[in-house]
Amino acid sequence: MQIPVTRRSLMQMAGAAAAAVTVQSLLSTIARADSISGDMYWDLVRHQFIFPESAVPMNSANLCPSFQAVADRVAELTRVIDYDVSLNNRAQFNDRLRNSRSKVAQQIGADPDEIALVRNTSEANSIITNGIDFKAGDEVVIWDQNHVTNNEAWDIRAKRFDLKVVRVMLPRRPESDEQIVELFAKSCTDRTKVLSFTECSNVSGMKLPAKKLADMARDRGIHCHVDGAQSWGAAALNLHDIGCDTFSTSAHKWFMGPKEVGLLFVKKGRAPNIWPNTIGYTGEIKVELDLQTAQKFETLGQRDDAAIAALADTADIHSQIGPERVEARITELATQLKHGLKDMGASLVTPEEPAMSGGVVVIEVPKQNQKTVVDTLYSKYGIAASSSGGLRLCPHVYNTQAHVKRALEGVGSMRDLIRI
Repeated sequence: MQIPVTRRSLMQMAGAAAAAVTVQSLLSTIARADSISGDMYWDLVRHQFIFPESAVPMNSANLCPSFQAVADRVAELTRVIDYDVSLNNRAQFNDRLRNSRSKVAQQIGADPDEIALVRNTSEANSIITNGIDFKAGDEVVIWDQNHVTNNEAWDIRAKRFDLKVVRVMLPRRPESDEQIVELFAKSCTDRTKVLSFTECSNVSGMKLPAKKLADMARDRGIHCHVDGAQSWGAAALNLHDIGCDTFSTSAHKWFMGPKEVGLLFVKKGRAPNIWPNTIGYTGEIKVELDLQTAQKFETLGQRDDAAIAALADTADIHSQIGPERVEARITELATQLKHGLKDMGASLVTPEEPAMSGGVVVIEVPKQNQKTVVDTLYSKYGIAASSSGGLRLCPHVYNTQAHVKRALEGVGSMRDLIRI
């Protein structure tokens, strides 16, 4: 006999899972609730995180909490290592690394040999900025809203090797994807070696048409690098379909995974043309400059093996919920935020159209008031936001409709500071 699922039974399921959280118990809980839609389902998901209602995270562009089951898994595997640090015992983590690489690759539309598990997006970006060969006078085209590790980092490389960095500025409200591509294309010349851009800006929330830009770059023989720090875990990805040459991202943001784990995707055939940024030793992968796969960029010395292993568990949870379902929920909450902010008279920096934005929502706030607004939102309303770009709110699947309403209430209470 099938037991009916109600809000009360869902909370009982969540409570039971929280009492003794394992990845398997979490997967089982989510699977049992899979037929439920709407707030009841997302209330269950919210209870897979330990944050209190007095400190609600809404700054996914910077840092997300891990699923409690993932954090517990990292702690469990760390104890496995600390109990027996012998090479004999730690050999199991070579298999765990391969498992994590394989599951992540499958989820983002890539092959395992195209994935290097590095420490974060910054490190992955640095491999590209420092690893590609240039000649004096070569050009790099970037978006002016790129993160510093994909922005000023190119200036440093340019100073050392006499390169030219060309920044593309886009209209605040682009007319179409085609206009965006045209503006980037006009900035490319026969000296352009690399096109490097952030798919979704952390300071405006604008989302670029990565696939169309990659197509343009490929047609011109230009290496296309995509910073996907605001994409992995927030959107259903297929890197083979996007067609970029390299892609960087972190697990500690929207992926809600272990800290200090990230990835660098290197399209098949591109690895031999990129120099490794760090020379270390993994105990299994030998550093060879002619290595044909992305694994040559994993030789980083001693790593947090427990965190890398728990990446596979995080991927399992995302698969159980469904990347498309996650993306739809983020879009729903971000849209609710945009409409509420606009209705109260706030000036949106982020495009309203979901196709041109991700989960990052930014409004204008005078610079001298930004810290006060963020601090007040946290201390009085229990919403953790950011002053990046003005006031930045980035809802995720652990947020509820009530959290969004509370954030809007907090913003509305500071009309004078925000100058609505």
